[in-house]
Amino acid sequence: MKNNLVFLTAIISMLLLNSMYSQTPSDALTMKKNELCIAIIYQHDTWDMYWEGTKFRENQNIGTLTRKTILPMVAYGLTDKLNLIVSLPYVSTDASGGQMRGVSGLQDFSIFAKYKIYDSSEESSGLSAFVTGGFGLPASSYLSDYMPFSLGLGTQEYSIRGIVKYEHNTGIYIRGSYAYLYRTTTEAERDYYYADGSYYTTTMDVPNATTGEIALGGWLLNRSLQLEATAGNQTSLSGDDIRTQNAGQPTNKMDMTIAGFKIRYFTPVLSGLSILGGYSKILDGRNVGDSEIISAGLTYQFHVKKSSI
Repeated sequence: MKNNLVFLTAIISMLLLNSMYSQTPSDALTMKKNELCIAIIYQHDTWDMYWEGTKFRENQNIGTLTRKTILPMVAYGLTDKLNLIVSLPYVSTDASGGQMRGVSGLQDFSIFAKYKIYDSSEESSGLSAFVTGGFGLPASSYLSDYMPFSLGLGTQEYSIRGIVKYEHNTGIYIRGSYAYLYRTTTEAERDYYYADGSYYTTTMDVPNATTGEIALGGWLLNRSLQLEATAGNQTSLSGDDIRTQNAGQPTNKMDMTIAGFKIRYFTPVLSGLSILGGYSKILDGRNVGDSEIISAGLTYQFHVKKSSI
């Protein structure tokens, strides 16, 4: 029934690679103590070609696959150096071809703590470094072994990320980050599967992965306008390929190289309110869809209460 289906990259990994928000696990921003940032982001992700292993192909049983994500996110400044970030996406999927139906629902709840470990600001430039630790788990009982329509990988994920940023006093900056993602297992409805060998169990190992990103950007118009270009990759540390005439599954090795740009504008209408937009494209991959992702959203940042100091 699932012939020729492909495993779409888990959306949470995509979000981490394509972060476009004001406060994210992978940016180089921290809020002051008692500052709160609320964000609502919409992402529209489509593809009609994919990589089956390393073979680039189409699948008329899918046609064009569309994944829509609504991502609410909240970040809070526990101190001037330590921020807490939580997110809970709502995802829906659909395809233009074939007989299989898309699904919708809550995906994974994630929580991150980001700490500024170094900050050296001089008159002409500034260098800063951060470390982010995170944990995520499914927020609903979605079926992870329903590729490419499933909402996510259905596994627990622990992450550790290092971030370094250099910014010139002109507002131009460069930022790099690197993360290790440790994943546990997920449960399938079937009690047998093949992943470079036969497994008589409902439990599937989900490959660990690393991600890296480099960004070049700048602030204009008295720091009310931010422009940024990014490039990144994800590399699975184990896993198998999608087998010919078979569906993808959570055990697959999912690699990709992605590039994009984003824009953010702080409106004069309300202090702390910003409008976001972005576009990104997967340039190369393995066991992932050839996705184009368009994003838009709003963020609002404000003080919950004044600091005592």
